[in-house]
Order: sequence, then structure tokens, then C-alpha cells
Amino acid sequence: MKALCKFSTIAEESVMGKNYEITNRIRTLRFFANEMSQQALADVTNVSRQTINAIELGKYTPSLDLAYKIANAFNVGIDEVFEYKPIDPRKT
Repeated sequence: MKALCKFSTIAEESVMGKNYEITNRIRTLRFFANEMSQQALADVTNVSRQTINAIELGKYTPSLDLAYKIANAFNVGIDEVFEYKPIDPRKT
């Protein structure tokens, strides 16, 4: 499944002068979970649908607790949902 599902949506931050991005595969995981709705994921993780939407779009970075709840909702590890990596300066 990982080969078929690219990470999408980006939240950027700077740590010690380096820029990092946080990407997620929530939309893809929802699709492969019988096209789970944002509301269904929100209900499982005990947050609002708007919070799930903001995370998917990269406008909000979830707490560690919420990130684990999201991963658990799909029965995958947190690294299957989120990726944190340096931004390639050649792409900016």
C-alpha cells in the first residue's frame, strides 16, 4: 500500500535554522478504509471534522496524542500516517 500512496499535504516549520515539512497520508488511508469520511475519523479520534480537514490540508499539525489516535484508527504506525523531513532547499 505504501508504494501506491504518496504522502500529501505539507506543514512547514523551522528547527535550528533548517526547514522541515510534515506530510500526511490521511486522505489516502481514509480511501483505503472503505472511503471513511472525515466525520467518521473525527468520531473515532474524538475531535471535530474541521480538525481532521485542517490536518489533511496541512493547515494544522496534530498533537502527538492525536497523531497516535489517527494512526490507531487505521491500525498502522504513526510513520505510516505522518512523515517529518527536511525541505530540499533546491525545491524552494
